[in-house]
Amino acid sequence: METINEAIAEMDTIVQSCRDKSSRIGYFAVLYRMVTIRVRDGILAGEFEDNPRMEKLDIIFAKRFIDAYHAYQTEQQITESWKLAFDAAVSTKHLVLQHLLLGMNAHINLDLGIAAVETMKGKNLENIEGDFNKINQVLGDLVDDVKLNIGTISPTFSRLIRLSKGKEEILVNFSIKLAREGAWKFAKRLAEAKDQSDTIGKRDKVISLLAKGLIRPGLKLRLLIWIAGLSEWKSVPEIMDQLGKIAEAQITKAQA
Repeated sequence: METINEAIAEMDTIVQSCRDKSSRIGYFAVLYRMVTIRVRDGILAGEFEDNPRMEKLDIIFAKRFIDAYHAYQTEQQITESWKLAFDAAVSTKHLVLQHLLLGMNAHINLDLGIAAVETMKGKNLENIEGDFNKINQVLGDLVDDVKLNIGTISPTFSRLIRLSKGKEEILVNFSIKLAREGAWKFAKRLAEAKDQSDTIGKRDKVISLLAKGLIRPGLKLRLLIWIAGLSEWKSVPEIMDQLGKIAEAQITKAQA
């Protein structure tokens, strides 16, 4: 892929394939496609510190998800973080938000740091921190907006989030804020590593543990998730369409 539009076209294909197969991988795919569109529009508007560099970062970043998806379809080896997320998509036991956060876990906690280091190869990594944080913010804002509007898909879970009074991370064992901070620390560690493959492998093991916590939380959380799941929409294509609408509305609002 040479351009961000080619990355978006690849994601269009993945989203359509997931819709056709009713694959829950499509939940993350449809949201991430909108993230990439938002970044592209931001580049065209000159929002970033270095817009050509941001395009390079976003292409490398997107390619890690795209390559992982295609490799998984042909049973090739991928990172454990992505394999856990994709394997979980087969199950009907998990909430929509769990599927989204499993994708975020692999992509922010592992892929983003790798993409930043590859983008800045031979250069000072610190120079990209501002734009690194901006792309992280776009991801986080979309997830936050999905949580605010999750009631259209998952009415009971929406009520649980309201009752949690800003502590909804407790309900899903995942914090976007901590993921952002950890991603940059990992990027700096990776940039300084003598053996980057070993560093990535160790990081993947740690992130896989977070994924397992999302997939199988404690007994009390599992009960809450089961209760919430009873009222959640069941049609994968309809959920994908609704997630796309939520993401598009958030992006329109951000650009206004």
